[in-house]
Amino acid sequence: MGKRIFQVLVIPYKRGQDGVKYAIFRLADLQVWQWITGGGEVGETPICAAKREAWEEARIPRQSTYLELDSLSKIPASCFIDLAYPEESFLTEHSFGVEVDHLVPQISREHTEYRWISSAEAQLLKYESNKVALKELNAKLG
Repeated sequence: MGKRIFQVLVIPYKRGQDGVKYAIFRLADLQVWQWITGGGEVGETPICAAKREAWEEARIPRQSTYLELDSLSKIPASCFIDLAYPEESFLTEHSFGVEVDHLVPQISREHTEYRWISSAEAQLLKYESNKVALKELNAKLG
């Protein structure tokens, strides 16, 4: 794997009679709820990284409809223990929504489970950047 130059956050969503629902995933190692995340590599655009991560972590097809969000966060590189960055480094996190309609996510080894939530259940999310991106996506979806 190449050196990460940015992070991506991908929020799978589906529309139904009871409104929009969002798929959250429980990380196997940290046991926290979050969206699909991952690192972009040298030569990869944020949208390409988002599509790759969504495929690797939940088998969401690359041709799905993605919505790039304005939400950007800065994450201290020190949060990534497997990477060698100067302590003062930060990685930019780019956020995306992806419409999945009737897809049933197939989780990877990185997660132990997933569940569909409403935007009102965002308190389950561990990280503030996840909550901010959800607020934006929820507002855009109306």
